[in-house]
Amino acid sequence: MKILQTVKKIPGGLMVVPLLLGACINTFFPQFWTAFDGTFTTYLWKTGAMPILAVFLFCNGATIDFKRAGIPLAKGLIITVVKVGVGIILGLLVNSIFGSAGLLGLTPLAIVGAVANSNGGLYASLAGEYGDNTDVGAVAILSINDGPFFTMLALGASGIANIPVNMLIGCVIPIVVGCLLGNLDEDIRKFCEPGASMMIPFFAFPLGAGLNLKNLIVGGAPGILLGIFCCLLTGLAGYGVYKLLQPVKGLGIERPEVGAAIGTTAGNAAATPAAVAAADVALVSIAEAATAQVTCAVIVTAILCPLLVTWLHNLEVKKHPERYAAEAEA
Repeated sequence: MKILQTVKKIPGGLMVVPLLLGACINTFFPQFWTAFDGTFTTYLWKTGAMPILAVFLFCNGATIDFKRAGIPLAKGLIITVVKVGVGIILGLLVNSIFGSAGLLGLTPLAIVGAVANSNGGLYASLAGEYGDNTDVGAVAILSINDGPFFTMLALGASGIANIPVNMLIGCVIPIVVGCLLGNLDEDIRKFCEPGASMMIPFFAFPLGAGLNLKNLIVGGAPGILLGIFCCLLTGLAGYGVYKLLQPVKGLGIERPEVGAAIGTTAGNAAATPAAVAAADVALVSIAEAATAQVTCAVIVTAILCPLLVTWLHNLEVKKHPERYAAEAEA
């Protein structure tokens, strides 16, 4: 059976297929995992996403050459500014025109919370599939937008707004250590190279196992619309900026389609409305609806973003076949 080849034919298949399988089991058979609680089964397919993702980041770090160490930093800054900038501008624009009630049932709280926050794991997997190690390394900077900080800043609820520095440093350490070891020993770099792609389905499934497809119903049409807007606006913005900067040699932007991988909403963004409401009691009344909408956006973007990146990749291959000659031959 050609299972792997079939999965790879699906847009972003290495990420999407395991993620959807995990989400389906969690949605329709939520009690399945309880029978195996505390065993390797749950560690691998239910709760193991983060440690496996950490190994993935380490392996990608090991493949980064010190001579090009500045490139992941530059790419990370670019996509972070685009992602957060679009989210804040859109949210504040809606707030200034329509007020806190928002547009089409979408409040500024939900818009900024979803659009300005990206799924680092999904970005890293798409970057690993369609880009190079410098694209994956950019996740160390992109992780800055995790949590409610930028949402609080944008909405003026700065009472408890702070960047969780320890979490940010913890995200960077596996990449840095991998990079150090990979540059100290070429054999370590070669040893870790397969892990940069092999780990993708292993952390994709437990990521999906944390999602519930029923939230698409709870979030309703506004939540679905939020997910679509988030994916298209920030994804195309990231792609467009990468296309504009591609001629700049020092940035090493070889695959501009990777810029679209920021068109996601992280799972932890669902906690942002409640955190913001804790800082500004005036938002308590809309926090619950915003939470459902953001959760819906998490699911929608997890499905749409890989499709968008794959479509843009195929578009780039057709426009510039010379840049993808080796891939076309394969």
